[in-house]
Amino acid sequence: MYFRFSLIGLLLFITSCGTNELLEEVVEFPSYPSASGIEYQNKKFFVIGDDATHVLILDSSLKAIDSITIYPGNERKIPKAIKPDLEAAAITVSGQLLLLGSGSKSPQRNVGWFIDPTSKNADSIRLDTFYQRLQLNGIKELNVEGATAIPGSFILASRGSKGYPKNHLIFTDTRFWVKQSLAQITTILTSSGTDSSFFSGVSGLAYAKKSDRLLLTVSTEDTRNSMDDGAIGKSYLWIINNISSKKRWKAINPDKIIDLESLDPKFKGQKIESVCITKETSDFLQLVLAAD
Repeated sequence: MYFRFSLIGLLLFITSCGTNELLEEVVEFPSYPSASGIEYQNKKFFVIGDDATHVLILDSSLKAIDSITIYPGNERKIPKAIKPDLEAAAITVSGQLLLLGSGSKSPQRNVGWFIDPTSKNADSIRLDTFYQRLQLNGIKELNVEGATAIPGSFILASRGSKGYPKNHLIFTDTRFWVKQSLAQITTILTSSGTDSSFFSGVSGLAYAKKSDRLLLTVSTEDTRNSMDDGAIGKSYLWIINNISSKKRWKAINPDKIIDLESLDPKFKGQKIESVCITKETSDFLQLVLAAD
């Protein structure tokens, strides 16, 4: 079977007059099973797939240079029935790579991994207690697909579906996994209300610290639950300004919506799963997006 995921370089110029975007390049990886999360640290990209057995490491020019095995075995692709569904990747305040299962199926997907990018040591953690609390806080169909650290907090994103059309941003402690029963939890609805034919579900997060902006990758998919895949529609990039001041809001809408297919036809049919920032100033962002 042939698998493929793509990494897409994008430049954003953010000014008081608006946002200009420019697609730089598209690089494909046919031998890696999927892409659901991507992070960038010390001039290296770390890519994880929801059914992959290892983390793929790329250099700054997007060439594969190494990998980190987290599920030993001969299979390259973990079967859907038992996959951990690692959908979110983030760099913690201590510099570790954190991978999070979606929590959409218990207990298989209530798992996380800590990976030291230097030593490549990998340790798994259970997230049952924390994920159960998220459901008790009003997220009936949990599906964690994005994560990022901001000053003083950690943000997770739970993706909705056509059957449960609610995206949630979850603000919690920077080390929520340590005391899962005590970590603060604030859930905030987020949506755009633009594409009525498909539900627009959040698939990834990144934080621009120099401008205090939250970036969300969003895609439409014709599925009515958090378990099944469906026909892919369009992908977007949402931008929320001044996110640090909005931790207690009940609902947040994006300040800027970028229709990626309108930006460049190469985005047509691409399901954008994640985004990371490689360079930034207060009015410029260089991004790499992972498309599955």
